[in-house]
Amino acid sequence: MEFGMFHEFQRRPGQTEADAFTESFELVDDAERTGLDVMWLAELHSAPERSVLAAPLTIAASIATRTKRMKVGIAVQVLPLCHPLRIAEEAATVDHISHGRLIMGIGRSGFPRTYEAYGVSYAESRERFAEVTEIVKRAWTQETFSFHGQFYNFENVCVVPKPYVAPYPELRVAVNSPDTFQEQGEAGNPIFVATRLGDLNELVPNLKVYRAAWQAAGHPGNGKVYLRVPVYIAATEKAAREEPMESVMFFYRYLGARIEASAGMVGARAIENRAERGARLQAMDYEEVLRSKIVAGTPAQVVDRLGQLKEELGLSGILAELNCGMRIPHHQVVNSLNMMCEQVRPSFQA
Repeated sequence: MEFGMFHEFQRRPGQTEADAFTESFELVDDAERTGLDVMWLAELHSAPERSVLAAPLTIAASIATRTKRMKVGIAVQVLPLCHPLRIAEEAATVDHISHGRLIMGIGRSGFPRTYEAYGVSYAESRERFAEVTEIVKRAWTQETFSFHGQFYNFENVCVVPKPYVAPYPELRVAVNSPDTFQEQGEAGNPIFVATRLGDLNELVPNLKVYRAAWQAAGHPGNGKVYLRVPVYIAATEKAAREEPMESVMFFYRYLGARIEASAGMVGARAIENRAERGARLQAMDYEEVLRSKIVAGTPAQVVDRLGQLKEELGLSGILAELNCGMRIPHHQVVNSLNMMCEQVRPSFQA
C-alpha cells in the first residue's frame, strides 16, 4: 500500500508566510529522509488564515530538486481554473525536473468561492473539467493538435516539453458525487476519495458503483482507490486522542461553516445537501470524529485501523493529513510522520 502525506503548507496562527514556507519545506525534508512514498500538495486560494499553497506545481518543482526518491503528487490541480496549454507545459516541466516522479491529481474542487474569486462560474465546472482534461492529454501526446470546444479553441498548436514519462504522468481524479464515481470507473481512472463531507462508511456504496462501472467497461484489475484521511499517531493512546483534538475540531467547524455558506451559491448543486452537511459538521462531537472521520492512535492501533479500511474499501494507498486544522505543533506533526513511516508503513509493504 502506498503511503503519502497530504500537505497544505499550513500557516499556523501567528506565523508569517515566510515562516509557513520554511516549516513546510522542513517537513518535506523529514518525509524524504524517513521513507514516505509520496508528498501530496493541495491547491488552496484566498485562505490566508490556512495556507500559502496556491501554486502546487511551482512547489512540486522545488520539492523535486531537493529530493531524490520520494514522488511528488498534486492533490489536486483544479483544472477548471487553469489555462489548459499552460498547465500542460508546467506539469510536463515538473515531470522532467523530477525524472518522472510526478503524479498528477486532478479535480474540480467543492468550493464555489474559489471559482468566484477567479471569475469562473462554478456551474460550468464539470464541462470545463472535461474540456481541459482532454486538451491537456492531447497536448502531451500529439506533436501538434487542434481543438474546438465550448470554452477553448486551438488551431495547430504545439506544446513543449512533452512529459518525461510516456504517454504522460499518472493521472488520479478526485471524486465526490455518485455520478462521478460512475464516470471515473467507466473512464478507467484511479481515484481519490475523502471523508470531508461524509463518513468513512458512506464511501462503501459509492466505491461499489465505481468498481462495477470499471469492470463493465472492461478495464483490467479492479480500480485503484486512494483515501485522503486525517491521521495522528503518538506513543500512547491518550496522547493520540488528546493532542490533535483542538486542531481537528477547529477544522471541522471551519469546514462546516464554509460548506454551509456555499449552499446558496450558483452551481452548488442541491443534491450535495450542503446546508445540512455543513451544519452537521459544525455540530459533531469529538467522539464521532474519532469514529467516522479520522485515524488516530498508537502505531499498532493505526496499523489495525488502516488494515481494516484497506480491506473494507480496497485501498491502494492513503494521503495522510497529519496536521488537520493547522494547529498541531510542528514537532508533533514530525513525530507523527516519523511513526507512520517507520512503524506503520512497514506493515503494509509487500
